[in-house]
Amino acid sequence: LVVVTYDENGGYWDHVAPPTAPGFSDQFGPGTRVPALLLAPIEKGFIDSSSYDTTSIAKFITERFQLEP
Repeated sequence: LVVVTYDENGGYWDHVAPPTAPGFSDQFGPGTRVPALLLAPIEKGFIDSSSYDTTSIAKFITERFQLEP
C-alpha cells in the first residue's frame, strides 16, 4: 500500500461542497478535507470514492504490523 496525502490550504478550496449526511460533521460543522491517494494491488480499474478519516491510515499501519495503539 502506498499512501499519498497532502494539505492544500486546509481543505478550504475544494471544488465541491463538503458532504452533509449524518456522521460527516459535528457541532462545529464538517471538518476540513485532506486529499489522499491510496494505491494498492486490489483490482484493475477499481476506484473507491468513499470518505474516510485520516486516522484510518494510522489504524491500518497499527493493525497491519501488529503494533500497540
